[in-house]
Amino acid sequence: MDQESQKKAMLEKMKEHKKEVKTVRKIVFIIALIVIIVTAIIGTSVYFYVSSALKPVDPDSNKTVKVEVPIGSNLDSIATTLEKKNIIKDAKVFKYYTKFKNESEFQAGSYKLTKSMTIDEIIQSLKTGKVYRQPAFSLIIPEGLTIDQIGNRVAKSTQYSSDEFMKLVTSKSFVKKMKAKYPELITKKVSNKKIRYALEGYLYPATYAFFEEEPTLEEIVDQMIAQTNTVVTQYSEQLKEKGMSVHEFLTFASLLEREATAKTDRETIASVFNNRLEAGMPLQTDPTVLYALGEHKDRVLYKDLEVDNPYNTYKVKGLPPGPIANAGKESLDAAISPAETPYLYFLADKNGINHFAEKYEEHLKNVDKYIK
Repeated sequence: MDQESQKKAMLEKMKEHKKEVKTVRKIVFIIALIVIIVTAIIGTSVYFYVSSALKPVDPDSNKTVKVEVPIGSNLDSIATTLEKKNIIKDAKVFKYYTKFKNESEFQAGSYKLTKSMTIDEIIQSLKTGKVYRQPAFSLIIPEGLTIDQIGNRVAKSTQYSSDEFMKLVTSKSFVKKMKAKYPELITKKVSNKKIRYALEGYLYPATYAFFEEEPTLEEIVDQMIAQTNTVVTQYSEQLKEKGMSVHEFLTFASLLEREATAKTDRETIASVFNNRLEAGMPLQTDPTVLYALGEHKDRVLYKDLEVDNPYNTYKVKGLPPGPIANAGKESLDAAISPAETPYLYFLADKNGINHFAEKYEEHLKNVDKYIK
């Protein structure tokens, strides 16, 4: 090979080498660019995720959630509990944020927290042993109230009138909305034409804390229904075993609630009702007569027992079409687990003490002894 040919060969090799170098540089540049872009995307995603995790789970929620912090709990277990209770979005973010803020020494106890609380508010609550946020107002709904009585309670504590309350709870569109939201609780059974108010008995008796000064009326009622749903869900397995619907359960419990006195034995009264139902006897409970009359009277008269109404259990056998009041935990427990007795009759004396009887003759003697 002559000198000229050698030069050309060397030039070709140099050109090829330069091309390879350029190609390698391009590849390195592209890889570096990809790494930078991926890192930026991951960094941005992490930033937004952490930022989101530090915000309240639901800024508009007024519902309180009970959180137990046992003695000896560490930060990991507390963070996990808060995430399970849906008070925070991410346990790890909460843990790292708490360490970053150098917060520690959380107190054991029982807390009522809300999904609208910030991370800092939750931390302060756990440090001080009390709920850091104070509600704007509380609404107390006692056991045994009818839906119109609840409306009066709402009217006294809020800017809404009892008429506005009743208009909402009797609205077909609102009832339909609640059916869709709580399908296991509010079923087609509430649509029975014999029922006076579809949501009677579905507003749970409790103390409700509201953190907004003026929540909507729908939010107020929704919170009561949500609490009923939470409580009734605890009885799901037992209801399946008994073959009892939620509507029947609430109806039965409402009778116990209205028959209850401070000294009453709900489980034994429940056994009387069960025994009467099994024997095909009418329940003959006075509170259903009062509900049928639509009046609140101290004493039921004999003429009242003749009222022609599907709620009058003196004239109609079986349970009434629906609940006659809101039932509390004790009545719900008694309805699901009644005592086993042979009793078919009972009455309460002037001191609120119940007297039970198996035979009608024995019951008449109790009437003579304790009532007349």
